[in-house]
Amino acid sequence: MIFDELRFFKKSEFTCKCGCNRTFMEPDFLKKLDDIRGRFDFAFVVTSGYRCPEYNNKISTTGRTGPHTTGQAVDLALYGHKAFRVIQQASLGGWFTGIGLNQRGPHAKRFIHLDDLEKTDERFRPTIWTY
Repeated sequence: MIFDELRFFKKSEFTCKCGCNRTFMEPDFLKKLDDIRGRFDFAFVVTSGYRCPEYNNKISTTGRTGPHTTGQAVDLALYGHKAFRVIQQASLGGWFTGIGLNQRGPHAKRFIHLDDLEKTDERFRPTIWTY
């Protein structure tokens, strides 16, 4: 099982927060996330991992098919110089194809989004955006 192979993360960090207890994360995505975390001397706090389609539809503008429903996306509670360092590393060498930034407001609400989605007709990749 992929979660047993991770050095820095536990399955519970990626479980859908609606109470359905589903955790459908892509192993390759988790390996990349674990590898990039190993490059830093600080923790990555996962604020959102997998989201079931129903939950994602309730809380996100991406509806039932957003990045978190694919098991290839994560939101991390990072801001300031730590966020900058992770974004810098994540964008090098194609580690991740999508980087979203929410760096305004109270520090406790700030995060970065990382995903590893493929380019489609609807989305350009690699890309970066703000919330």
